[in-house]
Amino acid sequence: MTSLHTPTRESATQAAQQVRQPATTQATAQALPGSPVSPRRMTHLEQLEAESIHIIREVAAEFANPVMMYSIGKDSSVMLHLARKAFYPGPPPFPLLHVDTTWKFREMIAFRDAMARESGMELLVHTNEEGRAAGINPFDHGSSGYTDVMKTQALKQALDKYGFDAAFGGARRDEEASRAKERVFSFRDKHHRWDPKRQRPELWSLYNARVNKGESIRAFPLSNWTELDIWQYIYLEQIPIVPLYYSAPRPVVERDGMLIMVDDERIPLAPGEVPQEKSVRFRTLGCYPLTGAVESQAATLPDIIQEMLLTRTSERSGRAIDHDQAGSMEKKKREGYF
Repeated sequence: MTSLHTPTRESATQAAQQVRQPATTQATAQALPGSPVSPRRMTHLEQLEAESIHIIREVAAEFANPVMMYSIGKDSSVMLHLARKAFYPGPPPFPLLHVDTTWKFREMIAFRDAMARESGMELLVHTNEEGRAAGINPFDHGSSGYTDVMKTQALKQALDKYGFDAAFGGARRDEEASRAKERVFSFRDKHHRWDPKRQRPELWSLYNARVNKGESIRAFPLSNWTELDIWQYIYLEQIPIVPLYYSAPRPVVERDGMLIMVDDERIPLAPGEVPQEKSVRFRTLGCYPLTGAVESQAATLPDIIQEMLLTRTSERSGRAIDHDQAGSMEKKKREGYF
């Protein structure tokens, strides 16, 4: 791990410019001939890092055309950082893919473009143009219908368009019930559907990468990480993140018990509804009309970590798409969702 440092909240571009070249960890140095590092036990985060890098390299070696899905959130930022470490000093041998629903926070899009430039990786951006032409949006079509068209169908279109046979995702098992039972190598049929009853055994660090033509896998290098692990690793490795994760005064309206940020003029306001400025941050990031903020004073990484140690609410409690029907996430994954 690298030296400790407390980054301040900055603009997306400034944060991306501060990303350093991935360094060799102490754990890696132990395996190098003549290394001056004395033998010692790997820390918990070093073990997670080594496992994730192994998974990333395994996918790159076993599949002909992999891609890394980049949703711009903290988990995607950690996954991208690990991929750059895995193949340093060269770039990762696969592109980044972002499914643009057209409803992401503006700061997320600015950060996405800055990080793509900094990493030197090809960034593929795909939007479901049929959905955009039809005016599909989270207000008139509901979170379920909107998510299916602009996320699930858009992702399947992109995977088919480029012929990807493996796609990295930043999902973690501690996030949600259906993700808790999903394998690291998650098999998908030719329609990109997931069947939890047809999962393959994964013993030790052995992964079954065999797929027939048209089939694919979703690979989850962060499966065994927790939300706290992610934040501690971001702190130790000085990984840039979207400023929305830090507390700041932001205009919000309260809807269905969630604080929704008014990010642009497209959000319809009810009669008499006036945005209130509150000190909030986001634990998870998605499309802004469907992502709830939390009131917080955590404006630095140590503050966020301290907040994580005390919180008793689910990270994804602020994601409307997880609650639009019973078993919502598993149903979406069966249909081809991330």
